[in-house]
Amino acid sequence: MTQRISKYQRFKMSNPIIQFFKFIYLSIKIMLVVAGGHGGTRKVN
Repeated sequence: MTQRISKYQRFKMSNPIIQFFKFIYLSIKIMLVVAGGHGGTRKVN
């Protein structure tokens, strides 16, 4: 593994707040996909 990770990327990776918001963002995106039926291909009650 090469050490070409910049300080900013390492900061992003090690920052728990950013990880938390990334998790929240993914959760909301998944909820929207599930609630929207993903283009009407799946019906979710």
